[in-house]
Amino acid sequence: MKYKLIACLLSASFAGLTAASAQAATTLRFAHFFPAASAVHQDLYQAWARSVEEASGGELRVQLFPSGTLAKAESIYEATANGIADVGSTVQGYTAGRFPLSQVVELPGVAPTAETGACVLQTLYDEGHLDQEYADSRPLFMFTTGPGFLHTKETVVETPEDLQGLRIRRPTALVGDMLTDMGAIPVGMPAPDIYTAMQRGVIDGVSLPWEGVNTFRLNELTSQHTQVPFYSLGLIVTMNQRAYDRLSPEQQAVIDEHSGMAWAENAGEVFGRLDREGKEKAVEAGHTILEIDNPLENADWKQPLKNGIEQYLIGLEERGLPGRKVYEAALAARDACTTKAG
Repeated sequence: MKYKLIACLLSASFAGLTAASAQAATTLRFAHFFPAASAVHQDLYQAWARSVEEASGGELRVQLFPSGTLAKAESIYEATANGIADVGSTVQGYTAGRFPLSQVVELPGVAPTAETGACVLQTLYDEGHLDQEYADSRPLFMFTTGPGFLHTKETVVETPEDLQGLRIRRPTALVGDMLTDMGAIPVGMPAPDIYTAMQRGVIDGVSLPWEGVNTFRLNELTSQHTQVPFYSLGLIVTMNQRAYDRLSPEQQAVIDEHSGMAWAENAGEVFGRLDREGKEKAVEAGHTILEIDNPLENADWKQPLKNGIEQYLIGLEERGLPGRKVYEAALAARDACTTKAG
């Protein structure tokens, strides 16, 4: 009886320690819009969460909310800044006009690959060009998709004239303006809504990187692909400042270690790999893929693309923003990042 009592007391003691440890752990709610089954969720966001938990010895736990379950894609940044989410990841351009200098990375030619784009956008932030755009949150790291191409259900797009009258989903207003200038009818919607819209005939095609085509299962609906890289999409992982301030110094150090260029590069590598895999699936399915080499020098495409760049920079100047300075810094970062990667 005595031994049974001791065993019960020890068991209760260990249970109490476990409960106390669980109670002591801080849980961070992490919102993003990618599907839970996607490689972006698993290979980037889950990988970050596991690494944070391990580095903190279990003092930090990360609860992921994929597929816009905590906040919709276009609301994730504000939800994070306001504390609905502790950490959030979304596309800056989903909040129209909110991050105009960050969106310089979307301009044609700035981010030729996801790997380079991540390095460029993080460099712009690290150099202080984007500070004012994120005064209400604590950015952890930034990155980009690979180049966005054109993917249509039936129409082969060889020149901008082939876009006349086509309803094309655009990710951001900047991309929408360029599509409008080419004669298309841009339709704005977050990526998770595209499949249903295309299935119902609401849109004729999309502008997306290969990663997005695969992630959102659009290879099932599109068969014509034009590789004209007229944008790349910027993304951010950011944290609520109050949530960060509530952490212990040791916990803050863990978050700091999981921020900056190293994690930007991790994200770039994930998106770069997924671009290659997405294109491979289109090839395997026997789809038509038209590649436009050097579009900024291509006789058919260079003028509308250069017009899009100039119009965006003029728009920034009209708002009193140093758009051209940031654009030049982005091009310099692109060259440095490309050399670094090589």
